[in-house]
Amino acid sequence: MESSGISRETLVALHETEGIGWKTIRDLWAARKRHPIRAGMREGDLRECGLLPKQAAALAANLEPSRMEERQYLLGRAGIGVITWADRDYPLLLRRTGDPPPVLYYIGRLELIARPAIAVVGTRIATAYGKHVTELFSAAFADRGFAVISGLAKGIDTCAHKGALNRAGGTVAVLGLPVDRIYPPENRQLYQEIARKGLLLSEAPPGTPYHTGMFPARNRIIAGLSLAVLVAEAPKDSGALITAKDAIEAERPVFVIPGPVTSPRSLGGMAMLQDGTADPALVPEDVVGRFRSHLEDEDEDDNGRQADPADAVNEEEDAVYRLLLEDPRTVDELAADTGFALGMLHSILLSLEIKKKIQRFPGSVYGAL
Repeated sequence: MESSGISRETLVALHETEGIGWKTIRDLWAARKRHPIRAGMREGDLRECGLLPKQAAALAANLEPSRMEERQYLLGRAGIGVITWADRDYPLLLRRTGDPPPVLYYIGRLELIARPAIAVVGTRIATAYGKHVTELFSAAFADRGFAVISGLAKGIDTCAHKGALNRAGGTVAVLGLPVDRIYPPENRQLYQEIARKGLLLSEAPPGTPYHTGMFPARNRIIAGLSLAVLVAEAPKDSGALITAKDAIEAERPVFVIPGPVTSPRSLGGMAMLQDGTADPALVPEDVVGRFRSHLEDEDEDDNGRQADPADAVNEEEDAVYRLLLEDPRTVDELAADTGFALGMLHSILLSLEIKKKIQRFPGSVYGAL
């Protein structure tokens, strides 16, 4: 995609250049047609693109053809692939978030990234109850064809991956560390199984040393790849609540499996139920029922042939779509007009947007296409 002004290889070089962050890459990407960046560019040319002297010098070194060839060779030798903003199959749900990573490194089955997915997250120090319901729900999601996304941490994440791994939907692990580093060490076997049967993802380039922001940052990717986030068990200070917050900001519904009110491990999720920012999930159908139209095998025409899922609109989606055919509306206006709960409404709007029936404008205003 060199004609676009920045190729996928150039994006990787930008992403791996010290001193260039995602905001700078975002600005360069937006200006790529006016100021294309290509392999072999010199420091002076890069400064004309708006980069600071140190940034331009570092990027010029990373854009040297020999360095770019070496990078591709090392990634290939390690069995690591990349997917970037320049790729058509970059996940649509992630692309429409406020902070999508320009590059994702992966090991495993990239086709899983295109499946409808549900994130399952929770505490690292899980109770027997939390582990049991996590595997139960994750297996049910994957049996229905949804990929289950989690973070490969101890506790709930581990159970989510195990519940989905050998089922139809499969599982995706989004790592805080580079994709070729196994963490935690006790999940080595699970990591290896996901590498063979599922998908491992990370935005961190191989060789990146650990820093404190890596794990919170990966939570936005877990939320961004998913149609919804399920909090299986989480105390008040759980990192899983960061993922839930990221999901809410991306207008994805959040569900919580209720737990004992006497258990500190459940209080974070229960607080979300109490303040109305999440919906209860008593059975897996409470979650997957919102997203039936995303499953291709359930969409058949009158002759039993599989229909195009992009054309399938259920009753609730049709009600919202008809309102937007009249005039653009905000989320609050749609909630007032339909009586739908905000969590359900966000699910409907997300589905209609994916099906290219509607578009979102600034200020959370939606209109029909």
